[in-house]
Amino acid sequence: MARIAVAGATGYVGGRLVPLLLDAGHEVTVLTRNSTKLRDVPWHDQVKVDEGSMEDEQTADELCSNAEIVYYLVHSMSGAKDAVADFERIERLCAMNLGKAAREAGVKRLVYLSGLHPKGKLSRHLASRTEVGDILMASGTPTAVLQAGLVIGSGSASFEMVRHLTDVLPVMPAPKWVMNKIQPIAIRDALHYLVGATTLPPQINRTFDIGGPEVLRYADMMRRYAQASGFRPPVVIPLPVLTPWLAAQWVNLVTPVPRSLAIPLVESLQHDCVSSENDIANYIPEPDGGLTTYKHAVELALNKMEADTVETTWATAHALSAPAEPLPSDPDWAGLTVFTDERSKTTDVPASQVWAVVEGIGGENGYYSLPLAWSVRGWMDKLAGGVGLTRGRRSPTHLQLNDTVDWWRVETLDRGRLLRLRAEMIVPGRAWLEFEVTPLADDGGAPGSDSGSGSQGKPDPDSGGSIFRQRAVFFPRGLWGRLYWLAVLPFHGIIFKNMASRITAAAGRR
Repeated sequence: MARIAVAGATGYVGGRLVPLLLDAGHEVTVLTRNSTKLRDVPWHDQVKVDEGSMEDEQTADELCSNAEIVYYLVHSMSGAKDAVADFERIERLCAMNLGKAAREAGVKRLVYLSGLHPKGKLSRHLASRTEVGDILMASGTPTAVLQAGLVIGSGSASFEMVRHLTDVLPVMPAPKWVMNKIQPIAIRDALHYLVGATTLPPQINRTFDIGGPEVLRYADMMRRYAQASGFRPPVVIPLPVLTPWLAAQWVNLVTPVPRSLAIPLVESLQHDCVSSENDIANYIPEPDGGLTTYKHAVELALNKMEADTVETTWATAHALSAPAEPLPSDPDWAGLTVFTDERSKTTDVPASQVWAVVEGIGGENGYYSLPLAWSVRGWMDKLAGGVGLTRGRRSPTHLQLNDTVDWWRVETLDRGRLLRLRAEMIVPGRAWLEFEVTPLADDGGAPGSDSGSGSQGKPDPDSGGSIFRQRAVFFPRGLWGRLYWLAVLPFHGIIFKNMASRITAAAGRR
């Protein structure tokens, strides 16, 4: 097993590579500009964390000082605005610092992830990536430059562009580059080759093209994404008048991908990005079962994302079960679009009394806020073919998992602490309503399900005050889902604010 250093561990690829290297038994040191971004990752305590920038020669020297293999996964475009504007100079400086430090420290191998590109004139982004690879290969340390196509997985900027453009736009005026050829690769396959680079022969110092099993046009990627996610494939209309700059502004407007990333990504799409060779197969065999198809890569990226996002709010991040799933170190704009309305109320009422009101919500007890508005929404749902508010509750005071509460279903029940209701109404998306009650004496740990036990080490829910938290979560489906949320947003400001206040007030009267 090797001593490995990873520069760029908070990035999309780096954050997924590190746990795989650890699973393989390697000793790993990671470098990041901001170590707080790694605070919640499951593998934090298994690595040595260095903080710094590769622009600093001393940082590069320290990173290489005890490493046999160094992964270089740093890209300046994801940094500050001034760095983005001058990313070519910064990328060149960082590569030169790493090359010098690796040579002087006797590093046995450098591994760099670059981009697939054709011969000839390239965009600034691809040209810079190519230059970095050339600098590292000329450093005197054997270097493997893996040149990948668009990486498919939740959190990848390229995939997020496809996701949000397809989700929002049923008819898509697009630049003519949507007809260019692209060879996307699933994140799991890109990671397979990156991990496998540790076994390359010591004399290898070259580039390798890595791509998935299919060559597609960008428009085909959007259509196949729509099919995999259950949307009607968009109508894509190529327009020759859209310049790369105008197209980047359009991407920035329609998607949450930052403009600083949208511009270089769009500029890079002016070229066909297809593998010109498959020499990597001579050194690293394909994953078991073969390379991942684009459709399956999309399905992996979408798998469980809604449940995970709902589950982990107010909680520490879950361990990564698949490379295509979200990570806590991913940027805020990555992943599914989610709208939330969150309210909290601190009260001197004991947690047990607040919980009693929460567990009795709905049915004859109502929702403690604008009953006429709830009734009207119920009638609308019934007219649309939904269940409306007619189902009521099995018991007016107690709930069980999978119980119905009007148009809700009890999805999670941690009695005395947490109730999560999943909506079964007709709505263009998926919705949840969640309530959490925490005794004030609790310093952050969950109060446990034995309400009222008062056992040593646990706060007593029958004494002292409590904190009531209320959260509405909505995953919009396509354009109509987003318009629906905007339409009901003014009413939410009244309904949910009143609900939080009146639930705690009702608890005080018990």
